[in-house]
Amino acid sequence: MFDMMKMMGKVKEAQSKMKEVQEGLAKLTTEGESGGGMVKAIVNGKKQLIDLVIDESLYNPEDKDMLKDLIIAATNIAMDKADILAKEEMKKATEGMLPNIPGLDLSSMM
Repeated sequence: MFDMMKMMGKVKEAQSKMKEVQEGLAKLTTEGESGGGMVKAIVNGKKQLIDLVIDESLYNPEDKDMLKDLIIAATNIAMDKADILAKEEMKKATEGMLPNIPGLDLSSMM
């Protein structure tokens, strides 16, 4: 028999776990590279750019547009990785807490 009170307790527990994971995402980092590693963007799990490493050979005013493109590419790669990282952390935190309900994706609650 379906126990609604037990289910509500599991939902509250899942919400609490999700909040913990969201707070911890700021401590996790990932990076994206472009230009063969000449530009590296480091972002945290909350998708905030926290560092940018640019090879000195790119400090040429004539290559300003190329540098801009490399920065954008590296940042986008890092952001995509951060999104995957956040979803994996959320899945780990809530795994087994709620029944498998088709269409219920808790990672979208982040």
